[in-house]
Amino acid sequence: MSTTATGGTTDLTDKQRRILGYLREEGRTKTYFKSRLIGEELGLSAKEIGSNMSAIREGDFDVSVEKWGYSSGTTWKVTV
Repeated sequence: MSTTATGGTTDLTDKQRRILGYLREEGRTKTYFKSRLIGEELGLSAKEIGSNMSAIREGDFDVSVEKWGYSSGTTWKVTV
C-alpha cells in the first residue's frame, strides 16, 4: 500500500512519521531547517534525521522537502 498526499503514513517508520509531523507543524511558519535542530526537538541525532529524510523526500506527502545546503550540517528547505 502506498502513502497518499492527504497524509497517509503507513509506509513510514515511527521516526519518519515523527519527522514528517514536525515538518508539517513547524513548516507552516519556517522554511529552512537544520538536521541538528530537528533532532534536538525530537530526541534524535542529526544523522538519524538525515537518513530518514529520504523517505519523506521521495514520498507523496503534503510536505515538499529539498536538501538545500551543507554548511555546519545539512539544511532542508521545507514547503507545506
